[in-house]
Amino acid sequence: MAQERLSMRKLKEVLRLKWGCGLANHVVARSCRVSSSSVSEYVNRARAAGLSWPLPEDLDDAALWAKLFPTPERPADEPIPEPDWSAVHKEMQRKGVTRQLLWREYRQAHSNGYGYSRFCEIYAAWRGQLSPTMRQTHQAGEGMVDYAGLTMPVMDPVTREIREAQVFVYSLAASNYIYAEGQWAQDLPNWLAGHARTFEALGGVPPLTRNDNLKAGVTHPCRYDPDLNKTYHDFALHYGTAVVPTRVVKPRDKAKVESAVLVVERDVLAPLRNVLFIGLAAFNEAIAERLHLINHRPLRHIGQSRQELLESIDRPALLPLPEHAFELANWKLAKVAIDYHVEFDHHFYSVPYRLIRQQVDIRATAQVIEVFAAGLRVASHCRSHQRGRHTTDHDHMPAGHRAYAEWTPERLTRWAAEVGPQTASLVAAIMASREHPEQGFRASLGVMRLADRYSAERLEAACGYALQAGITRYKSIKQILDAKLDQTTPADLADQALPAHANVRGAEYFR
Repeated sequence: MAQERLSMRKLKEVLRLKWGCGLANHVVARSCRVSSSSVSEYVNRARAAGLSWPLPEDLDDAALWAKLFPTPERPADEPIPEPDWSAVHKEMQRKGVTRQLLWREYRQAHSNGYGYSRFCEIYAAWRGQLSPTMRQTHQAGEGMVDYAGLTMPVMDPVTREIREAQVFVYSLAASNYIYAEGQWAQDLPNWLAGHARTFEALGGVPPLTRNDNLKAGVTHPCRYDPDLNKTYHDFALHYGTAVVPTRVVKPRDKAKVESAVLVVERDVLAPLRNVLFIGLAAFNEAIAERLHLINHRPLRHIGQSRQELLESIDRPALLPLPEHAFELANWKLAKVAIDYHVEFDHHFYSVPYRLIRQQVDIRATAQVIEVFAAGLRVASHCRSHQRGRHTTDHDHMPAGHRAYAEWTPERLTRWAAEVGPQTASLVAAIMASREHPEQGFRASLGVMRLADRYSAERLEAACGYALQAGITRYKSIKQILDAKLDQTTPADLADQALPAHANVRGAEYFR
């Protein structure tokens, strides 16, 4: 066959230059801008058809083409065996199966069957007769997920309030198998729980899931590089499935699930429109009953049900379920405060102090709070629900802060007892006089350090003097030592007469 199919005008020009002008093939090829092999092919065909130049005047283009490319005759009693196109279409949805492979198998069984190009042409025409939702070819194990546009009124069994239940729909593209359930909201926990229950119902995990740009699944939609919700991404990693968001406002990217949503709305929700369900459990039970009928009903043009196609096409391609169920986690972006703590749900958790003022990611489950910096986990705490309180790991603190954190009222009192019992009593009195004992830590340390400057004996005497006078401030203790009042008692001071001085006014002045 010629390597290039020429127009009839150019084909006649080839014959004119070759036979009428006597030019060589490569010259004709250069003049007509075709390959030399094409020139040779057409000249040989014309010679075999008994043509010469000039061509007969009554030979039109159709007759010339018929002479050059005659249709091979086939005996009337030898019909071409017709492939089972529905079986071909079904096999095309298996992984690794191509039209070339199916055609070779067809020709092995029927040596007088169609050629490959004719095989593909007839198959394309047959596939074009199917419903629009069947025209795309999907690989086995490919899933699509979305929410139905219709909702269903369901009574809350606790509050007796009638709420609009959302309908979660998951469809396997190759077999058209449908899973659906009712949910109270289209939030992240329901979105992930719907996936997990779908995988359990299927008995495996689809390797690929195409989803709409729902906010619970995609944080930043983009045609080329969308950002998945981090929890949804962790969910996909846990189950081993790949999540591929569709393009924004492109429903044809998920035509299979759009068709499944239409089936659910027409064959599930519409027949149940006059039923008021009490609780989601009753609603989901009714959905499951109707889906059982839908999935076991034979499909038109295919001759098999969705359940049968699931077993033969999709189920072999499903991944095994993980050993443990996914634990829901919430992510939050936070900035480390100056006290090297981050806040989550009104509680504060420590991180290494070197991360002060840096952005970190918080991953929170029901029991654990994890903090990540640059993708690495830097802190982990048991989750606390005490509002306004702090959970601190001493290893996250600077050395000076760790030493301060180890102070306790009992420890400070033991330190003071090394100076003497009066000092220990005064330190205990200082901390008792404060609203919080920690507020007296620095004053107590300051009092104990006075022993280095004035000696332990004088400090012990000064503390005894202060206890008798009811003094609990560091500055007052230091003034006692500076004035050497530790060498006397308050009673001695009371016996001393006031010195005579012009600025000293007696009791008569205030009468």
